[in-house]
Amino acid sequence: MAAPFHRLLDRIDAGLEHGAIEAWLPDGSYRILGGRGQGPVAEVDMRHWRALIRLARSGSVGWYQAWASGDWASPDPVPLFDLFMRNGRTLGRSARASGISRRLKKLAHWLRANTLRGAKRNIAFHYDLGNDFYAEWLDETMTYSSALFQEPIRADEELAYAQLNKVRALLDRLELKPDQHLLEIGCGWGTLADIAADEYGANVTALTLSQEQREHALELNRCNVQAGRVSIELKDYREVSGQYDAVASVEMVEAVGQRWWPAYLQAIARALKPGGWAAIQYIAIDDDLFDAYASSADFIQTYIFPGGMLISESRFRAAAAEAGLEWSDQRNFGLHYAETLKRWRERFEQAAALGQLPAGFDRRFVDLWRYYLMYCEGGFRGGGIWVAQATLIKRG
Repeated sequence: MAAPFHRLLDRIDAGLEHGAIEAWLPDGSYRILGGRGQGPVAEVDMRHWRALIRLARSGSVGWYQAWASGDWASPDPVPLFDLFMRNGRTLGRSARASGISRRLKKLAHWLRANTLRGAKRNIAFHYDLGNDFYAEWLDETMTYSSALFQEPIRADEELAYAQLNKVRALLDRLELKPDQHLLEIGCGWGTLADIAADEYGANVTALTLSQEQREHALELNRCNVQAGRVSIELKDYREVSGQYDAVASVEMVEAVGQRWWPAYLQAIARALKPGGWAAIQYIAIDDDLFDAYASSADFIQTYIFPGGMLISESRFRAAAAEAGLEWSDQRNFGLHYAETLKRWRERFEQAAALGQLPAGFDRRFVDLWRYYLMYCEGGFRGGGIWVAQATLIKRG
């Protein structure tokens, strides 16, 4: 009865070149998978063989469903997600959706495409969960992107300080002069616009598709909005008109989708005056993993970010060149995102334990977001995805 499942475990074992999984299995046996190279060690209590069936059929989506159903458990799933990413090339299709499940997930993802109408719907799905929800576990800057810590990363550095360091590092790339006009594509809750206006003297036009974010950003930037120095607009990047001295965009491109990468980059190029600079922060996935990743819809695209897509750096850079943008001064800092996610999860867990999350979010929702934060942290620790900042220069 258990033989077919052990054969699947054999394939996973063969694909683990780094790290190991200590697995307690439903038939009462114990196995070590991998263990041939350095890396994290994950503990998994496989309570039902159904977990492996779900993994084989539906990849990361099925593996989450199995966890939510109690088919497997772990005292700390982060090392397991690290292993899946760290060994992504050698594991191949062992942990990805296959057959009809893969095709159905790809179709569902396509139906949530980021058209002008679809993008608004997708952004609302994630960001309009409510400012009260995010305020309970983000830091006081309400910044929902990777922080940039001092190196080496220390536990005693405040997350808010590291978030402000990230914003200033991005703005420093633009060499803004007082009264220059900055366009921010995807302004979040308004912190970057606030700093750009107050500390750099810029005039800022900031775009978002989230009504909840806009309300918070308007309040945060109230004085500068009243003075005419900051404008917070509900507008899609494809609807931008006019030209600006500089453009900033922090982890916005992941919400664009591969089909619209050229449109996003062309919008930046159109918005920049000749010789203007754009500074972007983005999340990329290893080019060797991209095709398999893009062929279906993973856990995050299915449950967290409809319409989302991490970028293939090489393809995205080629699209930037086609748009007339020169790529410059790239800085990768993936482990900083892992630390950021760890801090968010600690705050999230505390808020959940104290009953501070807004009413209306049931246990299943809370567990989903707990899993999401662990899943992402493990991915960045595994190195197959990373976050980076880069400068794009419009020549001519």
